[in-house]
Amino acid sequence: MKKDKIWIFAGTTEGRLLTRYASQMKMKCCVSTATEYGKSVLGENEGIRVIPGRMDQSKMRAFIRENNIGLAVDATHPFARQVTENICAACEEEKIKYVRCLRERETNDPADHAGETSDGRPISAASVEEAVEYLKKTGGNVLISTGSKELHLYTRIKDYKERCFARVLSTQEAVAEAVRLGFEGKHLIAMQGPYSEELNLAMLKHINAAYFVTKESGGAGGFEEKKKAAQKAGAELIVIARPKEEGKSLQEVKKLMEEFLAKENLL
Repeated sequence: MKKDKIWIFAGTTEGRLLTRYASQMKMKCCVSTATEYGKSVLGENEGIRVIPGRMDQSKMRAFIRENNIGLAVDATHPFARQVTENICAACEEEKIKYVRCLRERETNDPADHAGETSDGRPISAASVEEAVEYLKKTGGNVLISTGSKELHLYTRIKDYKERCFARVLSTQEAVAEAVRLGFEGKHLIAMQGPYSEELNLAMLKHINAAYFVTKESGGAGGFEEKKKAAQKAGAELIVIARPKEEGKSLQEVKKLMEEFLAKENLL
């Protein structure tokens, strides 16, 4: 049977835009999100089948075979490395096309390393662990905006329950994990981003933050708004550097989707 469908792995602004584009172009397309919450964020997209829930490599392979997938578009978060590796492996095993949709990088990536003088510029850390090691040598309140999955690493900071404030997604899973680790009351903020500069600034001032930890999320993830807010609040911005990867831009991926379906006489 012909492998003539596209499978988009969403989870980012780019994933939402590609889903909307596929719907507008009436493409034969399935979209995966990690959670039901992710599905709700996509909104209504006519003609698009959305499948919530995480899959391991074997489930991905089975889905490819059962749904005649010919092209997989990976628009997952830049830091979701394990998911990307599983998608790549599944596509290779099933001998179908794979494309990585890259999030646009900032024009001025932070170049310093954690622990060095930043001269007013953001400090870059290779990982959350590196950022935590830096924070262990400092004092002052910390606004954490790096997600719930690595939140446990911040418990290594002495008196973290007093110093650290976690900002996580407003999902049961994320909130439950934060509470389990001891982030409660005013030390837990559960909201859906991206956030405006004004809201970031208000939060930083409200908790009297000396540090603001975030991932290098690009324009779609509100990185510029975070940077400007940190500067105005007088908080040091610590940025977890994005892993280096190869792929195509949003516009290039749209064109590739069109070419794939045109080849299959589906557009």
